[in-house]
This record gives sequence, C-alpha cells and structure tokens, in this order.
Amino acid sequence: MGAEMRRIHVGNALSAFGLGFTVPYLYVYVAQVRDLGAMTAGLVLAVFAVAALVVLPFAGRAIVRRGPLPVLLAALVTASVGALSLGFASSSTTVLLSAAALGAGQAVMQPALATMIVDFSSAETRSRAFATQFFLQNLGLGVGGLIGGHLVDASRASSFTLLFSIEAAMFLLLAVIMATVRMPRAPKVEGAPGGARGSWKQLLGNRAMVQLCAVGFVLFFACYGQFESGLSAYGVEAAGISTSALGTALAANTAMIVVAQFAVLRFVERRKRSRVIAAVGLIWAFAWVVAGYAGLGHASQTMATAAFVSTYALFGLGEAMLSPTVAPLVADLAPSGMAGQYNSAFALVKQLALAVGPAVGGPMGASLHAPYVVTFLLFSLGITFLAVRLGKQLTPVQNQPSLAKSRVVARGGASADAVQTAA
Repeated sequence: MGAEMRRIHVGNALSAFGLGFTVPYLYVYVAQVRDLGAMTAGLVLAVFAVAALVVLPFAGRAIVRRGPLPVLLAALVTASVGALSLGFASSSTTVLLSAAALGAGQAVMQPALATMIVDFSSAETRSRAFATQFFLQNLGLGVGGLIGGHLVDASRASSFTLLFSIEAAMFLLLAVIMATVRMPRAPKVEGAPGGARGSWKQLLGNRAMVQLCAVGFVLFFACYGQFESGLSAYGVEAAGISTSALGTALAANTAMIVVAQFAVLRFVERRKRSRVIAAVGLIWAFAWVVAGYAGLGHASQTMATAAFVSTYALFGLGEAMLSPTVAPLVADLAPSGMAGQYNSAFALVKQLALAVGPAVGGPMGASLHAPYVVTFLLFSLGITFLAVRLGKQLTPVQNQPSLAKSRVVARGGASADAVQTAA
C-alpha cells in the first residue's frame, strides 16, 4: 500500500469507529437520558435510514462531477455538526435534525471512500484493498462500541455529551487527514450523460449492474438486515438465548471476519466472483439450517446456544468471502469515471435492504419461528440462483480478474486494461 491508500484505510477505520462509538447508544440516549420517549427514539433510528436514502441518489452524481475527496470532506463536516448538536440536543426537533445530519454524512462517506479505493488501486490489487477495508471497518465498529460502552452512563447526560463531542472532533480530525490525500487526475467520462436523470438511465441500462444490485439487495436483506432484529428476536424467543449469549454470537461473527478475512482472500482471488457469491448463498443456507436446529430442534440449552453462536460465525465466513468480491465487482462494472455513481447506487440498494430487512424479519423472528427460518433459508438459496445468472452477464475478466494477469504474461506484457477492453 502507498501512503495515499493507507490514509484512505485510516478513514475507513475511523468512520466505522464513529458509527460503533455512538449508534448503539442512541436509543438509550434519546429515550431515557433526554427523556423523549421510545417513540422519538424509534424515529431517530428511522431518520438515519431515511436520511441515507435521500442523499445517496445525489451523492453518486456529485462524486462523478466533483471527485470523491470534496464530497467526503463535505460529508465529514456534516456528520461532525450532526454529532456535536446531537450531544447538546434536548428537544425532539433538534434531536431529529441532528440525527438526520449525522446519518446523511455517514451514508455519503462510504461510497466516497470506496471510490477513492478504486482510484488508488488496480484490477489486480482491488480485491485485497476492499478486503482490508472490510477488515478495518469491522475492527473499527467493534473497538468503537467497546470504548463507547465504557464512557457512557445513563444517569449522567454529560457522559453522552462527551461521547458525541469526541465523535464530532474525530470526524474533523479525519477531514484534516483526508485533505492531505493527493487524488490522481480524474479520467474524462466519455459519453457521460449531462444530468442526474441521464446518469441513472445509463446505470439502469447496464444489465450486469442491475443484476448485481438484485443480488446485493437479497444479500443485505437476508443477512445484515437480520443481525440485530429478526435473528436476535428469534434467538431469544425460540431458542431461549440469553442477552450475554447474544453478545457472544455477535462477537463470534466479528471474530470470524477478523480471523478468516485474509485466509479466504487467497482462495477468493483465484475463483470466479459469481461462484464465490453462489457459495456464500449455500453457506448462509446452512447457517439458517443451524439456526433452525437451535430454535426448533428441541436440543438442550447448551446445544441450542452453541448452534446459535455458530450461525453468526457462519454468516461471518460468508461476509469475509464477499468483501473482496462484491465491492470490486461494482467498480469493475462502472465505466471510466463513473465509479462514484455505481458505488452510491449500490450503497442505496444496501440501505433499502437494511430498512426493509428488520421490518420484515423482526416480527417474523419473534413470533413465526418456523416460517422465519424457512423464508430466509429460501432467500439464501436465492442468492446462489441469482449469482449463477449474474455470472452469465459478466465478461471473463470481470468475473475472474486473475485471468487478466495470466493473459498479460501470455501476451508478453500487454496492459491489463487493454486485455479487459479486448474482453
């Protein structure tokens, strides 16, 4: 990694740290510390999702026109203002407005940082760069949540003010660090449509990208959208999992990602991306079978708990396989100079899935135990089916970038870009 890429990875880690630092404690802060009630606290969490859905369609076009760095800096300043004002907010209106600013800023950071990774990586190094990003994001989330949990005290509003003030200062520090990144000269976008409506039309005309978005929606809906809603409710209600065991399961998920990320990277880099995604669908289908055993198998409490923890670990294995696969594929599908638009579109799909997933899975996991497991088992198998179809829309090099390297050797040093263009 060069110095610029190291700064970008620091940005990814710190942005994830900020998310884990405060978001887990928002409900307690709004409902109990500020005494604004459970309804307002629920609205704050909803505002986070809505703010992301509102700004992401515009973020992609802004990244294409202005470059990812100015958009990232604007997002960091917006998030900093939102975090600081949230720490001092005492009314429902100020809390909701502050949450909207914080949620919008954090939502735009991700496609901007992803586009910067694309700009500073090649087809050969992109998978490893995104794997590193995912590793550091999970590390940042875990460390942020751990430190934040030790700082807050529900009996002292000042502890939460300190928490949000630290987060605001961290975002500003990150803005200073990222401002030192020297971006490469932006490529000219050949034949780019003149307006936002035209750029979306161009993206929707890319059948491979549309199919990848469909796969992405099911991925996030069937996995990430269930972690803290349907699956946890199912574990508590059907399997009798304690809150401490639920925390162990979440820790097992993170531990699997940390341990397996670079171990599976070598395997993933030599395989077709569509087959890797298809394999993840099968792994997650097995995870849902294990979850079914935990809640419906009439096992002992020890066995049920072990099975439930294993479910989260299996999800973590699939996530480790996806991180060097899906995000680089989004970048490779984007025409020259349009990576920001494509990253933002995929981030929008992710936010939609994360909004719909808990709404569907939460009630089912709490009360309809067998239908819940069967439904998401079928969704996981659907990932495999969609991934196989996606593979038919990809060029050989898009599906397996390692082919470009082998063709470079075969052709006596032809550039990878030229090979991909020829493909």
